[in-house]
Order: sequence, then structure tokens, then C-alpha cells
Amino acid sequence: MATQHIPLTDEDAADRAHRVEELLERLESMTDPGTRATIAELLQPLLELYGEGLARIVAAAADAGGAELVDALAADELVGHLLLLHGLHPADTETRVREAVERAAPRLGGATAELVAVEPLAARAGTGAPGTAEHGTADADAGGAVARVRLRRRGGCRSSVPALRAALEDTIREAAPEIARVEVEEAAPPPPVIPVDSLLRGRSGTRTS
Repeated sequence: MATQHIPLTDEDAADRAHRVEELLERLESMTDPGTRATIAELLQPLLELYGEGLARIVAAAADAGGAELVDALAADELVGHLLLLHGLHPADTETRVREAVERAAPRLGGATAELVAVEPLAARAGTGAPGTAEHGTADADAGGAVARVRLRRRGGCRSSVPALRAALEDTIREAAPEIARVEVEEAAPPPPVIPVDSLLRGRSGTRTS
């Protein structure tokens, strides 16, 4: 039975997404395995159908308008999330993570962050270094990737390091759900700056003596 499309605002779409997450959590908590299996059996072909439909839309958009049109579709927040869900997003993982780090800047309270690398998680499993967000842990999803980010705090930054890490991790995981681990290392503070007039006074005193 066909239904009439009712446009949603970005806020409405976000509410629907949260509702789906809540329902999936309730599904996971169901004690009847038969019920869980039936619902999962229903959802899987629906996801496959929607994924195939999106794939054909992306292919048609690429044929009609090239990469620019596909990028424009992916730039929409809702469409971009759906493309991510079905593995159809045109931007690769590193590009999306780098852009996410840049978008996180307003949430860092004056601190700055830069992407160091995106690496296969299997190569770094269990190698978390002290000071990283996931020190000493190995993710079960060995097929994922780890994003390494360097954080620099400035004198006026009042946010704690854990809060800054959480902001970076949330933004990165939203843009790249395939990232299994985020490692945030804090850069060493810059060396103290000695005022030029102090240096000049020191040299003048040396010559006088």
C-alpha cells in the first residue's frame, strides 16, 4: 500500500533515528529468541531493498551529474548517514575522519586537533599507548580501523582532556561508523617563550661585567 510522503525537518529526522536506535535496543533485550529472530528476518530484507534502491539512485546521479551531484547528495546530513549505513558514501574513511576533526573545533574550547593517521585496527590491536582514549584495549572488530588524533591544549582552554577526547570521538564515530577505535594523544606543550627584552638585558649585563 502506497503512502503519501510527508517531508521531515532535520530535527524530525534526528528524532526518528533516535527512535530506531531505541527500538533496536529493545529488540536486543527481548528474552524470546524466536521473536528476535522473526523481527531480524523481517528487517534484513528491508535493509537490503533500501540499500539496493539507494545504490541505484547514486549510480543514476553519477551518470546524470557526475561526482559533484553525488557529493551534493552525501552532503545532506540524513542522506549522508543512509549512504554510510549501506556502504555507499563517496568519501573514503580518512577524508570523512579528517573533516570530522575539523568540524569538532567549536567543541574543543580553544584546543586544536589534527588527524595523524587512519590505520587498520588489526595492526594496532592491544597497542594503545598511555594517554590514548583506548589504552590497553583490543576491539573485537579486528576488521575495523583506528583513528589517531593529536590534541593540543592552549593556556586558555578550560575543558578537561577526557571531555575533549569524548567530543572528538563522538564526532568521528558519527562521520565514520566503521572506525572501531579512536586514539587521542595529547601533544607536548610548546617550550616557554623568553621575551626579547629579557635576552637583550641579559646580553647587556654580560658585556658590562
